[in-house]
Formats: sequence, C-alpha cells, structure tokens
Amino acid sequence: MQRPRTLTGWIGLGLLALSATVGCSGNTGPIATTEDSGRKRIVLLTNTGSPFWGAAQAGMQEADKDLALNKAGLEAVMVFENTPEDQVKRLNQFATRSDIAAVAISVTDAANADIAGGMRALKEKKIPVITMDSDVDPDMWRGVRVAFIGTDNQAAGRVLGRCAKALRPEGGEYVAFLNRRGAQNNRERLRGFAEGAGPKFKVARVMGDDRDPEKARENVSMAIREHPNAHTLVGIRTPNGPAIADVVQELSRKKDFTVVAFDADPRALQGMREGLIDALVVQKPHQMGYQAVRLLKALIEKDKSTIKEMLPKQGEPDGDVYHTGVKVVVPDKDSPLKADLFDKQAEFLKLGPFSEWLEKRGLSGS
Repeated sequence: MQRPRTLTGWIGLGLLALSATVGCSGNTGPIATTEDSGRKRIVLLTNTGSPFWGAAQAGMQEADKDLALNKAGLEAVMVFENTPEDQVKRLNQFATRSDIAAVAISVTDAANADIAGGMRALKEKKIPVITMDSDVDPDMWRGVRVAFIGTDNQAAGRVLGRCAKALRPEGGEYVAFLNRRGAQNNRERLRGFAEGAGPKFKVARVMGDDRDPEKARENVSMAIREHPNAHTLVGIRTPNGPAIADVVQELSRKKDFTVVAFDADPRALQGMREGLIDALVVQKPHQMGYQAVRLLKALIEKDKSTIKEMLPKQGEPDGDVYHTGVKVVVPDKDSPLKADLFDKQAEFLKLGPFSEWLEKRGLSGS
C-alpha cells in the first residue's frame, strides 16, 4: 500500500506539560509571556516539523519532571522555525524578553552570520546559548554558543556508510538526498558517509529539497532517471528515507537499489517493514531534548558539578561537545548487517525490538 505523500503531522509544538500557548510552524509572532508568573523560560528553537522533535519534546518533558523545573522557577518551551530568516527573527525576539532564561537552537544554516549575530546578542545579555542537533560552523562561530548537544554527525555518517558497504560490497555510484546544503550536520554526514562506504563508492550527485516534501520525491525520481548507474540511494535527513521508499515502491524497482537513511520517521519504519529500506541510522532526539534542558538549567544556576560532568574537557579542543549517540535499525529478517560490524560505535537493534522501545515511550518515531 502506498503511504501518504505529505509530511505526517507531529505532536504540537509549544510549552511542555506545563500548560501554554504553542509556538507554531513558521510563526515569528510573540509567544505568550510568563513574566507575571515569575517563571523564566528555557527555549528550544528547532529547525523543522518532524516526529524527530516529538521525541525530543518527550525528552524535555522527562527532564522537566526529573529536574523539577517548576520548583526552580523555570519552564521549557519548544518553538519551530524552519528558515534562517525566521530563526533570526525569533532570536531577536528572545533578546527583548525579560522572561527568557536560556536558549538551545538547532541551526538551519551553519555559516549564517545573522543567526550567529542573534546568538551573540543573547550571550551579551548573559543568556546561555547552546546548539542542539545542528551546530553553527565551529570554525566560524564557535564562540557564540557554550556547547553543542547532539549526534557526532560525521561518525554517524560513517556508520551509515558502513551499512551501505556491507549491503553492497561491490560499491558503485550513489545519490544522496538532503534538505539544505548549508546545515552543518548535513555536511558532516556526507563526509562521514563517504569515509564509511570506502573507495568503491562514488558520489554521483547530492540533491537538496529545501524541506519541500514533493520536491524530495521529485529528486528521487530525477536521480533514478538521470543516474542509471547509481544503485545506492542515501537519505541524509528525516523526510528523505520515506521519499526514497515511496518512489522505488511506485516504480516497483526496490530490487535495483540499496536504500539507507537517517532517522526513524514513522513512514521510514513502515518502509522498512515493507522491505523498501535496508538500514536506518537513528539519532537519539529524546536524549537531545533531555540533555539540552539539563545543561541549560546547570548554566542558568551556575551548577559547576553538572557542567563538569557533561563537558569534562571544556576548554580543550572540541571539549564543548556532548554526543548523544546513534542506533542502527535493520529489518527483522534476512539482513546481512550484524552488531559486530559497528563495535561500540552504535547500538544495534532489529526493527521489532526498536518498535517496542518506541511504543513503551509513547513515541511514533525518533
């Protein structure tokens, strides 16, 4: 059965379990004030609408409970802005608010000077700022944030590359699909994939969709038409795996391709159940949400013990990075991929146990 072409809806963005007004997709208008309540906000500014951020929100909810944010006079809010321009507007809003205590941002464009400027303005107001999931370019803007929390994207790309290498030992051409070329995590994943796949694999093309789900599908169709020797299709961002699965299913051509992708979008999981996706490298957004709140609370309260625990090498090269790890998810039957291929680089799970893990946490994807 063909799956829907449009992006699936995901859990509402906005205040966590506390009550509140929602920060909506593309909305740069004001969010509800908490100044009268006396509570201040830890804000997580995300970069796309996806079940990935639903899992991150669940992590925030868990951190909210475990860390007793309410007793500390704090609450957490998630806001979604999917363009550099809208992220800049939102950062500028935060700089005018007296109830903003700390900010984590998943950056849409790693080299964007205006985003970096908005982050710097918050830092100058003594508001702690970190990045999560997608960093600024650390060679250009490392000083505008305290730390990065998320996946070691180059290492994760290597894991995905090793999946492709084991699935198609003869190598060959591949096409990679992503949203924005400027995102730091996309750059790192592409580099890592090439390293992990090895010299037998050659990139035929990298195609961006600017977060347009229909363009994501069109890109796959175009790649299959224009690159007949490319037999490995690589999804770098969450919507790309489902787009690849939809197109190869419509064309009845899965037998011609190896399909590997990032992230456990519900549609990607269904694609794997239907035999359309061979391997998924799954990030841990639940941990990103949890640990972002944990670190920001510690920075607000100058909790040196927690900061030291999370960033034990702070002040050293790359000592401002907290990696949350990845999982490799494969079909329940007949996969050549085995746990020992990845050593300790990734947690290895078959689809059934991974689906049970999601269900226990009330999640549809990760």
